[in-house]
Amino acid sequence: MILCYLAYGGSPHTQKWVKYFADKGHEIHLISHSRLDSGDLPNIKVHGVKELQNIHAANRLKAVIQFAEKIRFHRMGTIVQGFRELFTALKILRIICRVKPDVLHAHFVTTWGFWGALCGFHPYVLTAWGSDILRRPKESKLLRWRANFALTRADQITCDAEHMVENLVEHGAVRAKVRLINFGVDIQQFHPDQRDEKFREKLGIEPDAPIIISLRSLYPHYDVESLVNAVPRVLRNTPNAKFIIAGNGEQRSALQELASSLGVYESIKFPGWIPNHELPRYLASADIYVSTSLTDGGIAASTAEAMACELPVVITDFGDNQKWVKDGEGGFIVPLKNPDALADRMVYLLKHENVRKRFGKINRKTIEERNNLQAEMEKMERIYEELKLKPRS
Repeated sequence: MILCYLAYGGSPHTQKWVKYFADKGHEIHLISHSRLDSGDLPNIKVHGVKELQNIHAANRLKAVIQFAEKIRFHRMGTIVQGFRELFTALKILRIICRVKPDVLHAHFVTTWGFWGALCGFHPYVLTAWGSDILRRPKESKLLRWRANFALTRADQITCDAEHMVENLVEHGAVRAKVRLINFGVDIQQFHPDQRDEKFREKLGIEPDAPIIISLRSLYPHYDVESLVNAVPRVLRNTPNAKFIIAGNGEQRSALQELASSLGVYESIKFPGWIPNHELPRYLASADIYVSTSLTDGGIAASTAEAMACELPVVITDFGDNQKWVKDGEGGFIVPLKNPDALADRMVYLLKHENVRKRFGKINRKTIEERNNLQAEMEKMERIYEELKLKPRS
């Protein structure tokens, strides 16, 4: 098949999916922002799309919209923004007309999903990632309308959590068109055998120091602040524990300042964004994985990858998390924004190595059975085949 994706090429989610289908022998095209680094994507044709012709045009448009808002002429700003969206969709449509795909598949409802719907191409698949349907439509009437526009025009919709289905229907999706497809974990890549004591040395962490790792981005809705606030209590019980708080985001400086004010900065490493190919070594070389997120679609990719590396997990009570990790079996579920509960569970796991190992093996089995990349992509491939063969009126 010829498959064309509209998605952010820098995302591990996108790269994982397009690489899988390229390796299966399909002809894969990815339309993404040309200003973004799509990474190493062999055998995949990447088409860059700028929202505007050049930076000068972008600056002029921004100035027009800001002026319109300043004089309270909101309709003018809306009209200008509308032309911008149409311009982007037309550039995408030109590429689609050249590619002539059997299926068009957009990822992220309110951006690429919206532009894909504007193109009017069918068969059209739309995948919701989580924040695009759980948070974005609540931010403005415009984003709610964009979500509705995209969802009502899709031939098939996928998401990775049961609790998202009602949100999709609320925003215009036909329930019968929604299918659950997990993003999947490459269980050969994310494996406990990736543990590397020399890697710990490279990070400047002593061989006997336990490592707690978080891979959530440093934005408010991931509440990494609760993890930093839990660190002093953990260190009172296990002074040599080390924390890796990876990822970038608007809160990075504030979190570093918070760590300094609490006197725990030397026990935390902030390595920034970690390339996907290095994640298995980071996870397998750690001892506990933590996610303090306040919102997720299905199970977070980093949580699933940590589980595949046989890590016990301490994660917040949100969404489908309890369907993946039963509290006390594989890890612990803690209340949102509760550093004390978070610290208690981390301390317990640090004190009980046998429990950590038992939980880790349970988690590995869960991912092998329920979130294996190959099995999930086989489901997706069957959907593509059904849509390709389905006659259109």
